[in-house]
Amino acid sequence: MSAAHPRTIVKKIWDGHVVEQDDDAPAILAIDLHLVHEVTSPQAFSGLRARGLTVRHPERTVATADHSVPTHPRSLPMADPMAAAQVEQLTRNCAEFGIPLHGIGDPGQGIVHVIGPQLGLTQPGMTIVCGDSHTATHGAFGALAFGIGTSEVEMVLATQTLLQRKPKTYEVRVDGRLAPGVR
Repeated sequence: MSAAHPRTIVKKIWDGHVVEQDDDAPAILAIDLHLVHEVTSPQAFSGLRARGLTVRHPERTVATADHSVPTHPRSLPMADPMAAAQVEQLTRNCAEFGIPLHGIGDPGQGIVHVIGPQLGLTQPGMTIVCGDSHTATHGAFGALAFGIGTSEVEMVLATQTLLQRKPKTYEVRVDGRLAPGVR
């Protein structure tokens, strides 16, 4: 691409991660980092088991218990039996499929979208997905990140790819001088 037609960061990351793209169909997009938590993953792991599949790249998948855990006290046993069951299932699923887990009591455990940057997992130029609508916040670190549904969580676990349509982007062009303090 010439200097007269620069590409946005989204286009650069997208182009570097497309595995296959057919006209009028979602692209197959390679995923660098898959963040997993206890709420949107149990059905996905069950789907893998039912199909006899493994996690394609457990080293590119990181799990933490964050949606159902209490903030105080941060210890087990948990008072809510449903929350406790979700956290216990996540622990079993991660052990079975070889996924690194930052569970309760682990110094790396925390809110899934905070630990990505905090642990140095989120990096510029990456594609990142998680079964949570706040996943796009990783874009603040120069990543292309999508919140995905449970069936897509299963797809990424099995293939480390995602069917995704290219997002629309827009260009902001500033002509003239910026006000003091604006960069």
